[in-house]
Formats: sequence, C-alpha cells, structure tokens
Amino acid sequence: MPGPSARGRALLVTAAVLGLTGAFTLGLGLRGTPGPPQPPAWAATARPVDHTPAVLGRSAPEQISIPSIGLRARLTSLYLGPDGSLSAPPAGRPGLAGWYAQGPAPGEPGPAVILGHVDTRDGPAIFYDLGRLRPGDTVEVTRRDRAVVVFRIESIEQVPKDRFPTNKVYDPLDYAGLRLITCGGRFDRAGKSYTHNVIAYAHQTAIR
Repeated sequence: MPGPSARGRALLVTAAVLGLTGAFTLGLGLRGTPGPPQPPAWAATARPVDHTPAVLGRSAPEQISIPSIGLRARLTSLYLGPDGSLSAPPAGRPGLAGWYAQGPAPGEPGPAVILGHVDTRDGPAIFYDLGRLRPGDTVEVTRRDRAVVVFRIESIEQVPKDRFPTNKVYDPLDYAGLRLITCGGRFDRAGKSYTHNVIAYAHQTAIR
C-alpha cells in the first residue's frame, strides 16, 4: 500500500494530538457536576449502509444543524500549528464549532472532521449533547457555496483518549463521510481533562 499523502500525514498528526492531549478539556467537571451525556455501548456498532459516492467539490462549511439534539452552530476553520497541534474553537465562544480545514470538506470524498467543546466553566458548550446522538439521526451541513449536505449517523462511540482510533477516524474514504468529536467520560480533576472522546461517524445521504 502506498504511503500517506501530505494531507494524510497531516490528518494523522491531528488525530494524535486530539486523542493524546485532549484538546477539549474545559470542564464542568471542575464544578462537580455529573458530566455530559454518554452514548450507550450498542450505538458503537455500525449497521450496513449504502455509501453513495461523493459528487461535490471543495467548499468550506459554514453551519451545522442536528435536529435530534436541537443543535445549530456556526463553523470556524481550524488548522495545525507549527508544532503540529490543532487549534481549538475559541473557548470564549462556546456556541461555535470548528472544521478541520486541512482535511476534506463536507461533501468531498473522505472524512470531514468537525470538533466542538463539550462545556466551559460557565456551562454546557455546543457539543455537550453529542452523546445523545443515535444511529439514524441526521446532520445537515451548509457550505459556502450554499449546498446543504445531509448526513446520517452510522454509529457513535466513547473511547479513552489514550486509545484514540486514529485510522478509523481519519483513513481515506471513497464517499463523503463526517466525524463529530468532543470530550466525554469522567472528568479527571488532577489532570483537569476528560478521560474520553465521544466520536460520531456519519455518511452523506443527500445534497440540497
């Protein structure tokens, strides 16, 4: 198998940074609350689906909507820094999510990755309810070219940060996929970080 492309290498660096350093660690855990919703174990098993090939070119996403959890948010672009670390959405704007702009755009072939804080010291942030997603739920992403890409959740899992599934999240796809990522699990007071990541996997079903 040929080695990863420059984009693929960047994606792998991003995955390692997110999975091992816990980029999204601002926490209600500091205040002693129970923590964000956690997906059930059965939701991690993906059902067989027909992956329609992607047909859109590149255009930056501007908004994400998930009706089942009442989520609607603007999107900002996130990039790798010189040290290989991934910038996080601004902590002062908990209603904003971020798209990894050095990877595929929603609607392009490959896994588009959108990240969001789970909470801040002031309360829940934009991806607080990500753990309530279930297979079959829909996600709509509006792009700058005004195309609306509709995705369906295949599975959602909670994984320890030290076992982040890099290949599963970032490996190339021949269809348009989507990955939504935030923090979850228990809040480690000593490390001031959540112990897990919540990851939702989806595939494109329609374009409007």
